[in-house]
Amino acid sequence: MYQVRRPSRSTFETVRGQRYHLREWGTPHPDRPPLWLLHGWMDVSASWQFVVDALAHERHCIAPDWRGFGLTRSAHLEDDPHGPPPYGEADHYLFADYLGDLDFLVVRLNQRLGRAPDAPIDLVGHSMGGNVAMLYAGVRPARVRRLVNLEGFGLPATRPEQAPRRYAAWMDELHQLAQGELTLKTYPGLEGVAQRLMKTNRRLPEDRARWLAQHWARPVDPGVPDGEWRILGDPAHKVRSSQLYRLDEVLAVYGAIAAPVLAVEASDDSLAQWFPRGEHSLAEYHRRLQAVPRCHIARVEDAGHMLHHDQPQRVAALIEAHLDAPDGTDAPLHGRAD
Repeated sequence: MYQVRRPSRSTFETVRGQRYHLREWGTPHPDRPPLWLLHGWMDVSASWQFVVDALAHERHCIAPDWRGFGLTRSAHLEDDPHGPPPYGEADHYLFADYLGDLDFLVVRLNQRLGRAPDAPIDLVGHSMGGNVAMLYAGVRPARVRRLVNLEGFGLPATRPEQAPRRYAAWMDELHQLAQGELTLKTYPGLEGVAQRLMKTNRRLPEDRARWLAQHWARPVDPGVPDGEWRILGDPAHKVRSSQLYRLDEVLAVYGAIAAPVLAVEASDDSLAQWFPRGEHSLAEYHRRLQAVPRCHIARVEDAGHMLHHDQPQRVAALIEAHLDAPDGTDAPLHGRAD
């Protein structure tokens, strides 16, 4: 089993009808803003453990489980400390809610730490969390000091005439969810979950996979720990958004980002794998990043989309170099991280 270098602690905050689970590491420092770590779709806050362990210096890190993931649950429902949490009756999730949740959480944690409610933070996001981080930094530019985006590529551009079919597909999937046709798989025991993680990511070592598995899933029946395990996620996340991805709006938000941004990508071209017909591409992503006033791009070799699992030391070094750069300068590391 993976040996944790810096143990985390769990705290909970109730915001916007959600009892949010926050994983925290390190001790608050009056001269250093907290580092917020935002996980991706179908992931959990524990996903950041390997990067936190790889940091050269201790930081106060805060990682939420997004609504409908991990140990975050509807505030009005009782939790089972051993089984999957009750996520509530939502039948779909809106991307804007992640921005709202983050805004409330940042204010709440700043107040708890004795900081001004709008005091700036450092922000790192992976995949969906990277997309949230980029938009948040443009919507609340004064609240983000520095930002690192790990493969938060955004989505393919859309056209208004796609709206009728998108709404129809969304409603069809609502029916599928209601009829039990959209579900999350279960896996045979902790070992089955670990094997699933390694199948998805060929670079993930077994010790890390087994450690992640205990945070990524729980037994369906707490009394049968060797039975089937269920991913800690709400099946409603499988319902696609009813809203088109409006690239013009996204670029306008990117243009409002005041923080220096480090966009980190893996040597494996995830976009080419996900969109073989070219609906989105690395070249298009780089074009979009030109809208960000201060942005550098870094690449991590021998890594895939879960680069913070594949190369945590290299990712941690990039993050620290960017966060510790003198004020008024951009990230000193760009190009390859060999």
